[in-house]
Amino acid sequence: MPHHTQWNVQHNRRALVPIVVMVAMAIVAMMLVALSAVTMGIDVAVVATGLAFLPVIPIAMLFLWIDRWEPEPGRMLLAAFLWGASIAIVAAVIGSLLFNLTWMAVLPTSNELALSLSITAPVVEEVCKGLFLVWLFWFRRREFDGVVDGIVYAGLVGLGFAFTENIFYLSAALREEGLEGGLVLFILRCVMSPFAHPLFTVMFGIGLGLAVQSRYKSVKVLAPVVGLVLGMVLHGLWNGSTLILDGVGFLYVYALVMIPTFVATIVLVVWQRRRLQKVVARQLPAMVSAQLIPPHEVPHLACLVSRGRWREHVRRQYGSEVEKGLRDYHAVVTEIAILFDRIERGAIGDGQEKLKEELFAGLYEVKARARNYPAALSAASKTVNHPNPYLRT
Repeated sequence: MPHHTQWNVQHNRRALVPIVVMVAMAIVAMMLVALSAVTMGIDVAVVATGLAFLPVIPIAMLFLWIDRWEPEPGRMLLAAFLWGASIAIVAAVIGSLLFNLTWMAVLPTSNELALSLSITAPVVEEVCKGLFLVWLFWFRRREFDGVVDGIVYAGLVGLGFAFTENIFYLSAALREEGLEGGLVLFILRCVMSPFAHPLFTVMFGIGLGLAVQSRYKSVKVLAPVVGLVLGMVLHGLWNGSTLILDGVGFLYVYALVMIPTFVATIVLVVWQRRRLQKVVARQLPAMVSAQLIPPHEVPHLACLVSRGRWREHVRRQYGSEVEKGLRDYHAVVTEIAILFDRIERGAIGDGQEKLKEELFAGLYEVKARARNYPAALSAASKTVNHPNPYLRT
């Protein structure tokens, strides 16, 4: 029989490339911070970095809360943040420079600042941030299966971008206007509007998420385009508002556009989380019929509260390592439920068999770790209508 590589070995090999890329992105991010220190002074850069970091934790925790039903791999969430904080920043600087040079050559005008703020920056920055989401969409489809995933990954990319950008803006303000000027900018960018960049990118994430969930080709094509354009428009309005009414336009756009959009996004998140719970609850009986899960687990898997109590009990009885395995088991069950729902609605293409095989293989592995009992693998393989790759020779 042909040699078969165990799923966890395949998984580790696939994980190697993202880890290398993350290290490279982390190095780029550190180089950007070092550049701020060289140009603005170490003391200024340290203060600016500390101030820029303050909104990162609460906003990141918000996105992790959104992600509770199907927690994404930590390394992928970190990669999203690092992409925004490093590669997207560098690409946006280069792209904006080329874009502005083109403006000046093709369309001579004395209003370069307005064009740069309202058109160049929104277009270039949203494209550069969105490239990470496109990569996920095409090459890591298991990690991107709906609107919630799109919101989480897009929000963290935008958060990383805002973090590095804030370091440079705050450094400039601290050096030129002192501590008072730096604190004013901190309030404007990190207190009043820390969600701005994440919100712009979330529009594209929502579009891609709708494309994944929908069975209609028109939605699959138009939703990402509309989402990206909407993010650019919001970004352009946000930037351009500082040039209107001697800067007072910023407050109008903030109150009439940004806050309502933010509230609408929160409503969408709540609705999608409830939709996801209904999808999981509806598909659990089908998973029992397919002998993927035992019937007695259905009530415990149907809601987050029951899952949390189950994990807490396991943690007290068997320790945190087994609890982590159970958490991963819950995540895979959710992914399989989403896959069953998409198959049922005809919202998935030719890749469903490959994805199904990967998810089922993941189920074997996490069941064993969750129970902390090696025989669980063979027991699980007898109840699943799918060959267990671990038993192949």
